[in-house]
Amino acid sequence: MNYRLEKADIKEKFGIRLNVYPEISEGCGVVIVNTEEGHNQEFYDKKSTFTYLILEGQGTYFLNDEEVQVAKGDLLSIEPGTRIYYKGKMKMVLITTPAWRAENEVETKPNVW
Repeated sequence: MNYRLEKADIKEKFGIRLNVYPEISEGCGVVIVNTEEGHNQEFYDKKSTFTYLILEGQGTYFLNDEEVQVAKGDLLSIEPGTRIYYKGKMKMVLITTPAWRAENEVETKPNVW
């Protein structure tokens, strides 16, 4: 077989709906993120770079307290150790490298708004 078909695991948390796909490899994970308001939790990841491709909508990311405006068509890459949360109505592809692991995510503030 020279292809792989994967189904997403659907999760909801902190104002976002996630379609989490099995990791492509140890080096890469893929998630579809849908939100009506944003991600209402500030966190950072110890090891993974988070790369967001904005498919629809617009919003504001808060990265170590710096505001970054995004809109449809933008690509935003966030290095490990950066505190993240965001507001806005958006549909995005999130690529994590290396693949996301729960034990590497650190919650810094729940319910930021």
